[in-house]
Amino acid sequence: MGNPEVDAPFVFLIWYWEKEVVISHEVSIAELSNLSSSRAVYVKTGNLYFRTNIQKAKALEQNQLESAKAKLEKLNAS
Repeated sequence: MGNPEVDAPFVFLIWYWEKEVVISHEVSIAELSNLSSSRAVYVKTGNLYFRTNIQKAKALEQNQLESAKAKLEKLNAS
């Protein structure tokens, strides 16, 4: 990287964005947990929405949450 004084605000903004992504996935999982198990939900993949069940949607959100947490840990380590 270049000058640490210049790069620090950008690193903070990236960290803040990743933190917001983690919170968003946690909220999504909590909301999916409160729905009845027989209800169908839509999951966005790319620019398309696909209808699926709650268990698959929660699994997808959990994977995305773990990925976002890994990115956040990587930013915290640097």
